[in-house]
Amino acid sequence: MGYDIALSKAWSELESLAKNRQIEVRLLADNYQVDLANRRILSLSCNVPAKEYLSILILHYLAKKLQGLPVVGDEWIDFRQLDGGQGYYPAFKKRVALTIVKKYGANPQALLGLNERFKIEKADFADVSIVLDVFDNVPVLIELWKADEEFSPEVNMLFDKSIKDIFCTEDIVILAETVAHSI
Repeated sequence: MGYDIALSKAWSELESLAKNRQIEVRLLADNYQVDLANRRILSLSCNVPAKEYLSILILHYLAKKLQGLPVVGDEWIDFRQLDGGQGYYPAFKKRVALTIVKKYGANPQALLGLNERFKIEKADFADVSIVLDVFDNVPVLIELWKADEEFSPEVNMLFDKSIKDIFCTEDIVILAETVAHSI
């Protein structure tokens, strides 16, 4: 019920841009079939409808893709550099960073094993870091520092600066949470 207006608006925007009534899109390790005629998004790996919050993310991405995605650059930005990101950062850290630390803090090298399920590249930052392709041309950088005698493990998720031209901050929160819970 809470997503009805956002979904309706996203569907309408995509319908005004799309020539094809069926579009396939990859999100992390899953492909989704977007059916504009029936306003339905189906996970092809599970054959189940996408959750509403993922549907909005997928629809916003596809609309921007049809308009032309910005070029991915070499500049990574922190969540706090997004519009409103500074104020929302404590919640972001709790819902994203701490989720990843719980999974990988004791074994940071396990991040590198994600290449079996996801489109990733090893990066040369922190103790262990990867660049994960969330959608085509939407990378995120996950940096993980090991615990030592002074500090507990620490993680940071950075975004290519171009993400600001694809998604609003609220969408980026959903994207980051989806990554944190999927990896």
